Amino acid sequence: MNTEAAPRYVIDPPPGTALPVAGSDALFPVHRVYCVGRNYAAHAVEMGHDPDKSPPFFFQKNPDNLNLTGDFPYPPASTDVHHEIELVVALSAGGRDIPVGEATGCVYGYAVGLDMTRRDLQAKAKELGRPWEVAKAFEASAPCSAIVPASTTGPLDAGAIWLDVNGERRQTGDINQLIWKVPEMIAYLSRLFTLAPGDVIFTGTPSGVAAIAAGDVMHGHIDGVGDITVKVT
Repeated sequence: MNTEAAPRYVIDPPPGTALPVAGSDALFPVHRVYCVGRNYAAHAVEMGHDPDKSPPFFFQKNPDNLNLTGDFPYPPASTDVHHEIELVVALSAGGRDIPVGEATGCVYGYAVGLDMTRRDLQAKAKELGRPWEVAKAFEASAPCSAIVPASTTGPLDAGAIWLDVNGERRQTGDINQLIWKVPEMIAYLSRLFTLAPGDVIFTGTPSGVAAIAAGDVMHGHIDGVGDITVKVT
C-alpha cells in the first residue's frame, strides 16, 4: 500500500499543454517552445539584417502560448501585429551536445505554426536593447496545427511553405531555404540548453511578413505537413 502523502499545492496547479497528433487521439505533451530568429535569408534582408550565415539566435515562447482554437485574439498594447508562418519541429528525445548527424533521430514530428509578433513592441525592445518577450510570448501568440509524425513525413528538408491572408498570398518560400537546417538547429540548441522530450522548435519564417487586422483569415501550408487556418478576432 502506498502511504506517501499527495503533494499539497497552495493553489491549483496549471494544466499542462499538449498538441494533438494527426490521425489519432494521442497527445504530444509540450515541455518548452524555442524559436529561431531570421532563419531565411530573404526575411533577414526585409528586417534590415545581413543574411550571411552566422551563429543562430533563439528566443522562447511559453508552452501555454500555443493556440489550437482556430482564432487569434488581437492582443492589447499593440497596433502592428504581424504573421510569421513557420515549420514546427517536435522532439521525442533530447540531451546535451547532440551531434548534427544524430539530431534527426530526436524528431517526433512536424507541424505548421504561426509566430505572431507585436512588431511595434519588438521594434521598441530592439531600440532599447531589451528582451523580446512582450512582443513574442503573449497569450495565443503561437497558433499551431496537429503534429504529423516523422514516421509519416520522413525527414523534411524541402517543401513549399506559404501563407495567404484573405485569399491573397503574403509569404512564400521553401524549407530548403532555411539558413540553419533542422539538424543543425537541434545540435546548436543542445549546446545552450539540455533539450528534452516535449520540446518544440519554431524554425523561422520566409519573407513577406505583414500586419493583420481583426476579421482577417490566415491560411498557411507546408508541403508534407498540412495546413492551418486562423481567424483574427
